[in-house]
Amino acid sequence: MVMVDEDAKPLNYVHETVLRKRKVNEEWAIKKRERVDARKRRFTENKKFAIKRPEQFVKEYRDKELDRVRTRQRLKLRKLPAIGLKSNLLFVIRTQGKNDMCPQTRKVLRRLRLTHILSGVFLRVNDSVLRMLTNVEPFITYGYPNLKNVRELVYKKGVGIIDKQPVPLTDNNVIEQALGKYGIICIEDIVHEIATVGPHFITVASFLWPFRLKRPERFPKMKKKPYKNGGDSGNREEHINEFIDMLN
Repeated sequence: MVMVDEDAKPLNYVHETVLRKRKVNEEWAIKKRERVDARKRRFTENKKFAIKRPEQFVKEYRDKELDRVRTRQRLKLRKLPAIGLKSNLLFVIRTQGKNDMCPQTRKVLRRLRLTHILSGVFLRVNDSVLRMLTNVEPFITYGYPNLKNVRELVYKKGVGIIDKQPVPLTDNNVIEQALGKYGIICIEDIVHEIATVGPHFITVASFLWPFRLKRPERFPKMKKKPYKNGGDSGNREEHINEFIDMLN
C-alpha cells in the first residue's frame, strides 16, 4: 500500500500560454544574438577592405603625435612617489583600443602584457611600474584590489603559462610543476602570494596569463579623462573593485 504524504505541496502550475511565450522569447533572443554576431563579422570584414581618405591619415597622424606630446608632459609634470600609495599591489586593466596611440604607448602596453581591451594584470608598485602607468594612463585604469577580487579572479579566470602556452588552473599538479620549487603547490598559494605581494610575486604574476575580463552587454564607452576628474582612466584606488565586479 502506497502512503500519501498529506503535507506534500502541489506542483506549481504554469499556464500553457506562459510556457509558449517563454519559448518564443528564447527563440527571439537566439535569433537576435545570431544577427548581432553576423553584423559584427560583416563589419570586421568590410573594415579590412575599407579605403581611407587622406583626411583620415592626417587625423590619425595628428592624434598619435598629440598622444606622444601629452605623454611627455605627464612624465614631466607628475611626480611618481611609490611610497605614498596605499598598497603595494595594483590591478591594471586596459580600457582603450589602439586608435590615437603612438608607437611608444603601444610598446609600453606590450611590456605590461596588456595587448587586448579589458585584459588585466597584477603589478607590484615600484618607480618603474609607476612610470609606465603614467606613460599609458589614458588607455588604462588601475587600483588596489581586495582579497575577495584577487581570489575570484584567480579561481574563475586564472590561466597559467606552460611552455608559452595557456593552461587553465584546474589541476594543482600544473601549479606544482611550474612553481613547486618556490613552495607554491596549489591555487590558494597563488592567491596568497599575489594578495600579500610575497617574495615570489613577480614569478607568480608572470606565470599567470593576463586575465580576460567580460564586457557587459551595456558597457559604456570609456573616457580617457582621469577618473578623479570624472573620466574612466588612471588610478581608481579602492573603487577598482567595483569595476572588477562589473567585468568579472
